[in-house]
Amino acid sequence: MDQSNRPDRVQRHLGTEPGRPPGIAEANPLEPLDRRVVLVGGIVFTVLMLLSGRYGFHRDELYFLDCARHLQGGYVDQPVFAPLLAWVTLAVFGVSLPGLRLWPALAAWSTIVVAALIARELGGGRRSQLFAALATATMPALLAIDHVEGPTAFDLLAWPLLALFVIRVARTGNFHWWLPAGVVLGVGLANKHSIGFFAVAIFLGVLVSGGHRYVLNRWFLAGAVVAGAFTVPDLVWQAQHGWATIAMTRSLNAENGGLANVGSWIGGQLVMASVGLIFVWPAGLRYLWRSGIPLWRALVWAYGILFVLFAVTTGAKIYYLAGAYVYLLAAGAVSLDGWLGARAHRPRDLALLTALTTLVALPIVLPVLPASDIGWFHALNQDPAETVGWPQFVSSVRSVWFSLPPPTRADAVIFTANYGEAGAINELGRSAGLPTAVSGQNSEWWWGPGDPDATTVVAVAPGPSQVTGYSRYLTRFFSRVRTVATLSNPAGVHNQEWGGHIYVCTHPRHQWARMWPQLRHYE
Repeated sequence: MDQSNRPDRVQRHLGTEPGRPPGIAEANPLEPLDRRVVLVGGIVFTVLMLLSGRYGFHRDELYFLDCARHLQGGYVDQPVFAPLLAWVTLAVFGVSLPGLRLWPALAAWSTIVVAALIARELGGGRRSQLFAALATATMPALLAIDHVEGPTAFDLLAWPLLALFVIRVARTGNFHWWLPAGVVLGVGLANKHSIGFFAVAIFLGVLVSGGHRYVLNRWFLAGAVVAGAFTVPDLVWQAQHGWATIAMTRSLNAENGGLANVGSWIGGQLVMASVGLIFVWPAGLRYLWRSGIPLWRALVWAYGILFVLFAVTTGAKIYYLAGAYVYLLAAGAVSLDGWLGARAHRPRDLALLTALTTLVALPIVLPVLPASDIGWFHALNQDPAETVGWPQFVSSVRSVWFSLPPPTRADAVIFTANYGEAGAINELGRSAGLPTAVSGQNSEWWWGPGDPDATTVVAVAPGPSQVTGYSRYLTRFFSRVRTVATLSNPAGVHNQEWGGHIYVCTHPRHQWARMWPQLRHYE
């Protein structure tokens, strides 16, 4: 058995005797960071940027650009961080796909370096650090998530970065590190609420593990206050908008949670990291647990608590725990270092196995195939399909819009069933002369109905499952609903828009502005 797994070895790394909590003095010096990990991150960054312009915008990216034009303290579906980066993108690059995806590519690079830093913090040498970086770089979850701009890309960085500081507090016994940990948590909360659950789970894990002194002190409290300060704009916005995120979360949990999705959740966790490294992160769990150190054990508790919580509440969203696998892979790299070094062929064989499994995953997580050839894995990953066909979508809407007589257009609005459609029209259709589209979904609803006295509505709905129902839905608000176009794309990808319809709705049953409150939906 690898001797690095033994708790007394871990305690000596911390500069303490077995069974004794670490003191305030700095622990034994760490090995220098292997510079090759920066190169590994740079390679992934380069690949992501080279592929950034393939296919097109994701529906969520179009929505974030729309949010950037309505910059505020919070939104129905996320805090301000991702829209703020979209705002910077618009200011610097305009409506640019590579410009927007620069940020998640940088986040991927940073996440890989953080994984190596965690391995170093846990006592790993250069081999462990490089192993941790390579294991993180080949995560299908990282490649898929960091290809697209959005909160999840930065959440994937924030979780292991917070774990890094938790591990450092344990190693050094220096509670001052809770202050930068509070900054990381605060920025993470300004990006996505899920890291708050991670922080609470760590806190509970510390208490259960008997590490009260680590968290019941003024420095931990100061870090918590710092983190809380970052949430003020979002909390103010939520209070002013009826705590909309809570309502949306309930809707998402009803759709994605429950026992029916637990199987999907469990299976999904097995492919967060490379299948070739399926044994590494469990070794990391074991290593952290057997250390006997409360803060390190708390990271295991956090994983277990959130595994159960997310399985029951949001099981279909298998990526919600992706950030935890970064620190678990790093811990596993340290744990298995002796095993790797025992035989010269093991690193080579492991690298070959990981390369093969990564190559198999690449067409599913990154746009390396022609768009017309991606339909076969749509059930495994729907995101690539949702980046196809937006220019044609906008062209179809434009044709319908300009087919209306000018007097009719003067009193008309474009109404979409979801925020992706609204974002596509507002960002890609702006130069084509289309007016600002409105939608009833999430934050789009709060931005209003457009012309409050509109008498004609060009309505857009995805398909095919929503086509019949949406047509009936529109007749609740208009006496006449005509289907005038069907949505498709040149690649023949059956994504969410494929088979949808464009309608021209006239003879409203009430004033458009009066009907607007009934059109809101959170999902």
